[in-house]
Amino acid sequence: MDFKSVWEAMEVCHSLGLAKSIGVSNFSCKKLQDLLATAKIPPAVNQVEMSPLWQQKKLREFCKGKNIHVTAYSPLGGRGTVWGTNEVLGSKILLEIAQAKGKTVAQICLRWILEQGVSVVVKSFNKERIKENMEILDWELSSEESQKIDQIEQQKGFPGHMFVWEEGPYKSIEEFWDGEI
Repeated sequence: MDFKSVWEAMEVCHSLGLAKSIGVSNFSCKKLQDLLATAKIPPAVNQVEMSPLWQQKKLREFCKGKNIHVTAYSPLGGRGTVWGTNEVLGSKILLEIAQAKGKTVAQICLRWILEQGVSVVVKSFNKERIKENMEILDWELSSEESQKIDQIEQQKGFPGHMFVWEEGPYKSIEEFWDGEI
């Protein structure tokens, strides 16, 4: 993909007032560096997969240094989707924290993301779950609980195999994610 030309077109949309802000999704540190080298307007946001099991520490730090906000999708692992996993909601560490706090694992995940300074995209059609999602604003994780979450073994839910093939621009998963997987 010609990121440079696409970004230039997005900058035109922004300058015409067609977009208040422009951003990217699933950009690694390297892809952001490449974009920033030619961009007149830096991305306002990078929307990426993020959960306690895929914390994106390096990318979040890079974005913070470049004043690019991070928004998390699939905060619960994307269960039931093509790219999803049950590993997040099945995490023993997250379950222990949830039980000790009288919260759900989903609430622990969402609260943890907010405490990282990241906004989160949640999806539910269930009225009770939507209500539950809103009940993460009046409490905090302890430093001990946050340290336990920081120690969770990392695993990306969506590796992106569908974007890798011999004749394509990306010939390996490592190349697709710029070694950040």
